[in-house]
Amino acid sequence: MLIRRQRAVTAVVLSAVAVLALGACESGSEQGAPRAGAPSGPAVVAPGRPGEQARRISPEEAARMLPDESPNGADFRYVQMMLVHHRQALTMTDLAADRAGSTPVKKVAERIAAAQAPEIGAMEGWLKNNGGPREQGAHDHHSMPGMATEAQLTELRNTKGEAFDELFLKLMIRHHEGALTMAAEVLSEGNNVLVEEMANDVIAQQTAEIHRMRSL
Repeated sequence: MLIRRQRAVTAVVLSAVAVLALGACESGSEQGAPRAGAPSGPAVVAPGRPGEQARRISPEEAARMLPDESPNGADFRYVQMMLVHHRQALTMTDLAADRAGSTPVKKVAERIAAAQAPEIGAMEGWLKNNGGPREQGAHDHHSMPGMATEAQLTELRNTKGEAFDELFLKLMIRHHEGALTMAAEVLSEGNNVLVEEMANDVIAQQTAEIHRMRSL
């Protein structure tokens, strides 16, 4: 899944604006004096809509064309809930080293932990940079898509070998599918480009892991 089309198109337009700077070409007369009415800074060219000509604009006007990417409630909700979601995944993968019966299951648990631990750090950093956690209202974390119940986690802790492998894969596939649902929601409802990038990374990484686990 890609970042929403509108923001991607805007990014392309603004990239073109930056590349087509006309600073020296618009500098003025033979004596180097600026022409009357010329913009104070280098002019840039903004591509027009289909069928329209490009137009020259000031750097200030080009900056105003940037989209507002201030995080909204959906962004904060996603990051805060995904932190809980990822931490439960690490709780489950920690059990695999001693309880998994097969090497492939141990390896997939290691891959999941190696991917999600840095993602937790990135999300914690995002929250810190954006003023910290926001009150989201009362909600049960175990009602989030894909979250294992306390009873299921207890059962996982009390199993070993082949029984652990079977239950671990069942719970982790469901857990990953829940993460995909949450990521898709924030791509539809969120506004912050960094959160969208994190959500796209989750979709790419966890989709691959689901295919890997289903093959075991």
